Amino acid sequence: MSREEVLKKLQQLREEGNLNVPRDELIKTEEQIQGIRESAKINTAVLDYVAERIKAGITTEQINDWVKEYTESQGAICAPYQYGGFPKHVCVSIDDVVCHGIPNKKTILKDGMIVNVDVSTIYNGYYSDASRMFIIGQTTAEKEKLVRVCKECLEIGLEQVKPYGHLGDIGYYIERHALKNGYKVVRDFGGHGIGLEFHEEPFVFHYGKKNNGMILAPGMIFTIEPMLNMKKSGIRISTIDGWTAYTKDKRPSAQWEHMVLVTEDGYEILSY
Repeated sequence: MSREEVLKKLQQLREEGNLNVPRDELIKTEEQIQGIRESAKINTAVLDYVAERIKAGITTEQINDWVKEYTESQGAICAPYQYGGFPKHVCVSIDDVVCHGIPNKKTILKDGMIVNVDVSTIYNGYYSDASRMFIIGQTTAEKEKLVRVCKECLEIGLEQVKPYGHLGDIGYYIERHALKNGYKVVRDFGGHGIGLEFHEEPFVFHYGKKNNGMILAPGMIFTIEPMLNMKKSGIRISTIDGWTAYTKDKRPSAQWEHMVLVTEDGYEILSY
């Protein structure tokens, strides 16, 4: 189905009175999709590069350096750097850091830690974004389960991505799986449209109602990135750096993020 056919279908839905139809601008052209794919390939390769090297004894600053050097070696740019004043090239979030952890020379990875590395790339003006969890050495059963269930939540969310389905289905099934396993979905942050800008419409909630929210259409690109905390754990933002989000009870948090394209028959993972 061509973009023109998709736009025609969306117009028909508007004329039928549907209020949840995406704007035409959210349906990427084939040229744009190809450019975003190239950015996403680099983004995934950066995470692979980190995965091969991350271990106990390194600093989070070293991860920042790896990401910067590899990204620039591919002719690309690290999207987080100076975005809204963020001071580093990647987010590295350890244990009770929910997201937006700032790399530094003093924080050393140790056995038992769980670490989220969130990489975002600009290549030829196109944006991509994904994150992975890493377990350093052997960790506790509590942390291992949290990481595993968070990945399962992402996979369940992906299963709901289908043309002319609803965005709310993604969040509904993610939260249901989290609650079933005794976890709480972080509601302060969510996924987002991406491609021509770092953050675009739609905002992707990781909780919600079935058959509700924006209609998904071929050509839309967004991230799904559930963050899970222990059931009663809230978050706080650092008053020192204004970025780092911690769990209030200092218990661990986990996040996985994939970037997806809605296709005619489901979805394509662009970066992971």
